[in-house]
Amino acid sequence: MKPPKKEMEKEKMATEEQLKKIRTDIDWGSLGFNYMPVKSHIRATYRDGAWSKGELVADPNITMSIAATCLHYGQAAFEGLKAFRCKDGKVRVFRPDENANRLNLSAERILGPGFSTDFFCDLVRRVVLDNIEYVPPYGSGGSLYIRPLYIGTSPQIGVAPATEYDLLIMVMPVGPYYKGGLKSVRAMVIEDYDRAAPLGTGMIKLGGNYGASLKPAKIAKKQGFPIPLFMDPKTHQYVDEFGTSNFFGITKAGVYTTPKSSSILGSITNKSLQQVAKDLGIPVECRPIHRNELGDFAEVAACGTAVVITPVSEIVTAEKTYNYGEECGPTLKKLYDAMTGIQYGERPDTHGWTFEV
Repeated sequence: MKPPKKEMEKEKMATEEQLKKIRTDIDWGSLGFNYMPVKSHIRATYRDGAWSKGELVADPNITMSIAATCLHYGQAAFEGLKAFRCKDGKVRVFRPDENANRLNLSAERILGPGFSTDFFCDLVRRVVLDNIEYVPPYGSGGSLYIRPLYIGTSPQIGVAPATEYDLLIMVMPVGPYYKGGLKSVRAMVIEDYDRAAPLGTGMIKLGGNYGASLKPAKIAKKQGFPIPLFMDPKTHQYVDEFGTSNFFGITKAGVYTTPKSSSILGSITNKSLQQVAKDLGIPVECRPIHRNELGDFAEVAACGTAVVITPVSEIVTAEKTYNYGEECGPTLKKLYDAMTGIQYGERPDTHGWTFEV
């Protein structure tokens, strides 16, 4: 049943007023990519075959059984997306439907219950609205980072899936990952570790995948390389992905090229950048990339929610070093500007990617 028109108008007006709220005690220009306590998170519970409608909770702590399956058997998946305060004053979330789809893939893989896209997007909308004053102002370069967490919570000692689950969505304001413009980083190919098995869980966003990447990432950083690059786990001959980001590059022939593999995460940022590239008239290829082809690229980058694009200045392998220049390449800059322009409402959203809260 639809509410009366007068009530709908009152609700709309209240929302418009709510959207203008913003904290005055936060130095928006100095935000990093760090955890910050906010007003609330939202929590939905799956029990007896159905999801609850979701509840806004102020306490950032959770309590669960010591035998919860997420603690013992890895039934823990997560997502990352962002809300932006746009040029027109509205607040929009970037492609939450894609995050719902990917989280459902993760849930299916660990034998957890799925949910509808509308259900997920409504949870996102509600938690963003409740924390609207934490969405950084337009022009600050910041955004509201949204972290959905899906966990099995019922006690289970035998190896089996849980019967109860929580879907929690936390939010926090974050600043631009790179202050003062895009900065290039060095990458090192990891030869002695894999982040995923050939037929394992590399294609979904499980916490265990990131646990596997912690040690090789530390090894790379100790040697002066901020990001590790993993080869395919079966042969170590083909490019897979960086520790927390997808790999893509612009070949010397001007083609946007990114790996095709069953052991890498389907990045929503990469998927979006591929479409942006096509819109800009840049050819796109998704195919296996042999490690010997690293010299065929003019520009290389890591891509993901946190940074959109991280230019890579060089990649060091056991055989040789490939250099791509210290400055962000022109095509990478063009892609970055186009993508962030859509996110902040500075460019037309021709593909309907943004979700207005």
